[in-house]
Amino acid sequence: MSRATRTDTRSPAPHVADSHDVIRVHGARVNNLKDVSVEIPKRRLTVLTGVSGSGKSSLVFGTIAAESQRLINETYSAFVQGFMPTLARPEVDVLDGLTTAIIVDQQRMTADPRSTVGTATDANAMLRILFSRLGQPHIGSPNAYSFNVASVRASGAITVERGARKTVTQTFSRTGGMCTRCEGRGTVSDIDLSQLYDDSKSLAEGAFTIPGWKSDSFFTVRVYAESGLLDPHKPIREFTEKEMRDFLHREPTKVKVEGVNLTFEGLIPKIQKSFLSKDKDALQPHIRAFVDRAVTFTACPECDGTRLSEAARSSRIGGISIADACAMQISDLAVWVRDLDEPSVAPLLGTLRQTLDSFVEIGLGYLSLDRPSGTLSGGEAQRVKMIRHLGSSLTDTTYVFDEPTTGLHPHDIQRMNDLLLRLRDKGNTVLVVEHKPETIAIADHVIDLGPGAGAAGGTVCFEGSVEGLRTGGTITGRHFDDRASLKQSVRKPTGTLEIRGATAHNLRDVDVDIPLGVLVVVTGVAGSGKSSLVHGSLPRRSGAADAGVVSIGQGAIRGSRRSNPATYTGLLDPIRKAFAKTNGVKPALFSANSEGACPQCNGAGVIYTDLAMMAGVATTCEECEGKRFEASVLEYHLGGRDISEVLAMSVSEAEEFFGAGEARTPAAHTILGRLADVGLGYLSLGQPLTTLSGGERQRLKLATHMAEKGGVYVLDEPTAGLHLADVEQLLGLLDRLVDSGKSVIVVEHHQAVMAHADWIIDLGPGAGHNGGRIVFEGTPTDLVAARSTLTGEHLAAYVGS
Repeated sequence: MSRATRTDTRSPAPHVADSHDVIRVHGARVNNLKDVSVEIPKRRLTVLTGVSGSGKSSLVFGTIAAESQRLINETYSAFVQGFMPTLARPEVDVLDGLTTAIIVDQQRMTADPRSTVGTATDANAMLRILFSRLGQPHIGSPNAYSFNVASVRASGAITVERGARKTVTQTFSRTGGMCTRCEGRGTVSDIDLSQLYDDSKSLAEGAFTIPGWKSDSFFTVRVYAESGLLDPHKPIREFTEKEMRDFLHREPTKVKVEGVNLTFEGLIPKIQKSFLSKDKDALQPHIRAFVDRAVTFTACPECDGTRLSEAARSSRIGGISIADACAMQISDLAVWVRDLDEPSVAPLLGTLRQTLDSFVEIGLGYLSLDRPSGTLSGGEAQRVKMIRHLGSSLTDTTYVFDEPTTGLHPHDIQRMNDLLLRLRDKGNTVLVVEHKPETIAIADHVIDLGPGAGAAGGTVCFEGSVEGLRTGGTITGRHFDDRASLKQSVRKPTGTLEIRGATAHNLRDVDVDIPLGVLVVVTGVAGSGKSSLVHGSLPRRSGAADAGVVSIGQGAIRGSRRSNPATYTGLLDPIRKAFAKTNGVKPALFSANSEGACPQCNGAGVIYTDLAMMAGVATTCEECEGKRFEASVLEYHLGGRDISEVLAMSVSEAEEFFGAGEARTPAAHTILGRLADVGLGYLSLGQPLTTLSGGERQRLKLATHMAEKGGVYVLDEPTAGLHLADVEQLLGLLDRLVDSGKSVIVVEHHQAVMAHADWIIDLGPGAGHNGGRIVFEGTPTDLVAARSTLTGEHLAAYVGS
């Protein structure tokens, strides 16, 4: 290969294209940002820090990444844009030097039962092609190995209108890999009929025990009793075989009830449509409890839970079927693929190996491809999204990460840091929102926002190097080198909660006694079996605890922009009643989602104008001026304030307002006290839930669950999204819970929480099938002294022992 010889040895003048080496933000006002102006160096690793709610996500995700995505979307035709999400330009004066932004956030992956780790990362697609080429016996195209594709066969006459019109006979067939029994879901539902009705009663006597099915309900109960298909006065147990078949399984049939045309449908398909087709988490609590009682989900007996047809399972490569491959731990699957030597599919094998090796490299080698994606934690979901970017050849791209160390053991954080640095060294700009000092320490540039949260934040407190941050005097700088010390004395347990023979997921017949009345921390590397032990074994044995178990996981808070802290926590109920009692009117008037809503904007406070493929416009409602209530409602006062003014208060203001004087409302004051206890005193009562940060949502959930009467509290990584300064407040809250007589069990990686524990249960030694065992039980002091586990080594280094 020849190459031109360069004869000009003089150093050329800098090219004008090389001068665009910063992303310049001027006058950003998204959410709580107060005219923020920063210059972020390109091709460097920049970490944004600050207390939860200080404006980090608003700057990175809501301003820089949002504008980058909007500008890219505008390069497509108007037709294509019509199918894409419409994005409005962020509130900012100048955004200069933007590059293509790739967002790797912590949004949970879809809970669709057909979505797995394999389908979410395209690993399944490559495996299907591999088996369609090498599998013996050969059963068809890649579709024949897909549990989302059903087999279809059809034949018949079609009319072709091309030139002379003629009728031809066509036959069509497609071979899919879907199991016909479970339709590719892997599980089948079995309905307990005894939970639906009392068979000793007749329909006229009110046999149904289904929530909401009242005896006089026209569209449910009466359609069965008065359809003419069943004897309403005969006990259900005395129904004939035909009556029972009609009652339980009849196809939709038109019937007349009192002259009204209605549809009669068998009870089982009706229940499946009414309850089982909906998202279980979105159901009301009493309906969810009914579904839990009435429906059991078991592995499909026909496909043994693999989701695949018998033909798909019969095709093998070296004795391994695609179902076997997907069930393997990914680290083992990577070894199996590496051992395949088949030149005809060499490019496919190379890409598949790279994908599987990325799983292992990123610390997710313990997963399997058939793991439902909805069961992944936020941290695991974020790392799965990173897979497709690790081997990318793209450069000069902006990667945006949202707390990538969430869910990671200290042992794994160094590996994540190496990956971030590798992305940077390829010539990319890496922006990271992070609280962990280990990741802040590797930054080339730090932007610290604050000084407080909410209205008290939104300004840049520091911009510069890590060393400058340490001496900068900001909250982050002051707490950067904080290290919790080991407890001198620990609490004595008041009893034990026994778990025997736990085998959920990768647990290996684990026996453990969890002490009650103390602060217990369950730790271990990601994938070692912590959540399987606590969430998979403990709740089923909650009868051992006098008042049951209150479990607070990392699931997302559900709610629209109409939902806010007041509605989510139930705070609005006592507030509405207090307003109604004082003014002698109905409580419903003081709800922006009910009778008191402004008729112009329906209580939204803004008017939305849809502009098709262009960003919609939201304008403040002129009728209510954004207050969401009609004018007559705002004339009613409590303690000199109307309802819109109360919802505009911060938690701290409202706690004082409802604590004394004319507005004194003990029920509201109690809820506000819990919100203040978890560090949300700055939050506005009417702030939409959609604008809260991840850490704020976690603490909002914690405050809500504190009202439940449970003897055992189980918390799943409560430090997620918490600033270094907030961790100390969380430890104080955990202490108060324990001192009030509760037992607190925390699944956690943060060393400050470990050091503060009364008892530690460490799982491992590794992840996946290398974990699932108890490797240490005892006090933090004993763990540090022994240094027999990875956790012990890192905790000893943290406390300086």
